[in-house]
Amino acid sequence: MSDSKGAAAQNSKTFYITTTLPYVNAEPHVGFATELIRADVIARVKKLQGYEVFFNTGTDEHGQKLFDAAQKEGKDVQDYVDGFAERFKGLKEVLGVSEDIHFIRTTDAQHIKAAEAFWKRCDQNGYIYKKTYQAKYCVGCELEKTDSELVDGRCPIHPGKDLEIIDEENYFFKMSEFGDKLLAYYAENPNFVVPDFRFNEIKSFVERGLQDFSISRLKEKMSWGIPVPGDDKHVMYVWFDALTSYISTLGWNGEDADGASDSLFNKFWKNGTPTQYCGKDNLRQQSATWQAMLMAAGLPNSHQIVIDGFLTGEGGIKMSKSIGNVVNPYDIVAEYGTDALRYFCVAELSSFEDSPFTPERFKESYNAKLANGIGNLTNRVMKMAETYLVEAGEQDVIPEQSLAAQYAEYFALYDSYDLVKVSAYIWKHVEEANLIIQNEQPFKLVKENPEKGKEIIRDLVVRLYTIAEMLAPIIPSTSEKIKAAVRANKMPAEALFMRKD
Repeated sequence: MSDSKGAAAQNSKTFYITTTLPYVNAEPHVGFATELIRADVIARVKKLQGYEVFFNTGTDEHGQKLFDAAQKEGKDVQDYVDGFAERFKGLKEVLGVSEDIHFIRTTDAQHIKAAEAFWKRCDQNGYIYKKTYQAKYCVGCELEKTDSELVDGRCPIHPGKDLEIIDEENYFFKMSEFGDKLLAYYAENPNFVVPDFRFNEIKSFVERGLQDFSISRLKEKMSWGIPVPGDDKHVMYVWFDALTSYISTLGWNGEDADGASDSLFNKFWKNGTPTQYCGKDNLRQQSATWQAMLMAAGLPNSHQIVIDGFLTGEGGIKMSKSIGNVVNPYDIVAEYGTDALRYFCVAELSSFEDSPFTPERFKESYNAKLANGIGNLTNRVMKMAETYLVEAGEQDVIPEQSLAAQYAEYFALYDSYDLVKVSAYIWKHVEEANLIIQNEQPFKLVKENPEKGKEIIRDLVVRLYTIAEMLAPIIPSTSEKIKAAVRANKMPAEALFMRKD
C-alpha cells in the first residue's frame, strides 16, 4: 500500500469487511457461523462510529470438491450448489446478521466477468504462463501439497481423503516474483495481519521463498469452473477464481480504469480500508497469495486480514465437514435462540486460538452469562424501577450522551479485533451493577430512605441502559429489548433468556 493510500484510508469514513466464501458441499457449520457473526459485530461497531459500511459474504461454488459431491448424489452441479447456497444465504436471518449484508456467489454472472477480467490483467502484465508439471493435490483443501506439509503421506487437515496426483499442462501464476514486494508491504503495514503471531508466520513463510503455482485445470478432467479466457480447454483454479470475489462484489470488472470515481470499488476498496476475516487455514491464501494477485493486476492491496483459530469438537478434533463432527448453527438457534449463539461465538470462543465448541460448554455459558447474568440483572433492575420510579420524570434516566462519547475505551478495544476482551469489558459493568444491588440493597433502602433508594435505582437503570448499548453489536435483539424496557419503565414482557436444565 502506498503512503497516499494509507493516508486516504485513515481519513476515510467508509469501511469494507468480508468473510471468506465457504464451499457449498455441505450444510453450514458453526465454524463459519462464528466467522460471520464476528465480522457482523465489527460491521455494526463501525456503523455506530459513523462509518458507511459495505459488509460482504457469499459462497464459493466451483472446484473439484463440488463436482465430485454433485456426481456422488446424482445431481446437476448447478442444482446442487443452488440448494446449499440458499442454506448459507439463510444464515443472515438465523444469525441476526445486518440486513444490508451483500451476498456474492462465484457462479454469478457479475463475478464470472470480474474473474475473467482479473485473469486478463495478470496475463497482460506478464504474470501468467503455461507449463507441464506434476503435483500432489488435496481435494479437501483444493490446494497442492508438498511432502513437508504431509503427515504419513496425507493432508493433516483432511487425513481421510486420498491425495490426487496431477500430471498435466496447466497455466501458472508467477508467485515467485512477489516475495520481496510482499515483505516490503508487510514492513510498511505493521498491523496488516491480526494477531501478531499469525503475521510472523506468514512473514516467515514468504521469507523462505515463494513458488509459482498452478491456476488452471484441464476442462476434460474438471469441467466445473470458469473457462480460462482465450483457452476453453482449461478452467480457472478455484482459489484464483474465488479470491476475486472480494472485488467482484463491489462491481469491479476491469473496465473504465477500475470503475467510475464514485464506484463501490473505488469507494470501499481503493480509497477505503478493505478488511477480511478468515480461519487460520486461509492465512497463506488471504495474506500472501491474494495480495500477490492484487499486485499482479495493479490493484490496491487489502488493508487488514483477521485470522480466527479453528473450532474443535469432542476429543479436541477440528470441526470439519469431511470428518463429520460439525455442529449446525440452525440446530443451536432452534434450541437457544440467535443471540445465545452470537454471544457464545464472540465472548466464549478465543478470538485467535483454537477453541472447543461442545453442547455442554455452550449450555454452561448460556445459563451462567445470559440467563443468570444479563437476564437476571435486567429483571432485578427493571422490577425496582417499575415499582419505585413511578412519579413524573423519575423514570427519565436514559443517558443524554452517545455511547461513543461515554466509552471511547470501549470502542478502542475493537481495534485489536479481540472480541473476548470487548466482552470481558462489558461483563465488568454487569458485575459492578450486581455488586451495587448486593451491597446497597436499594430494594430495602428505598423503603427506609426513598430519596437515596431511588437515586441508586436510577443509577442502576442508567448502567443497564449503557450495558445494553454496549451489547448492541454483539446481541442486538437482546440489547433492543433491554432498551425498550428502560424506555417504558417496565420489566420485559418475557424473560430474555430461560435457564436450561
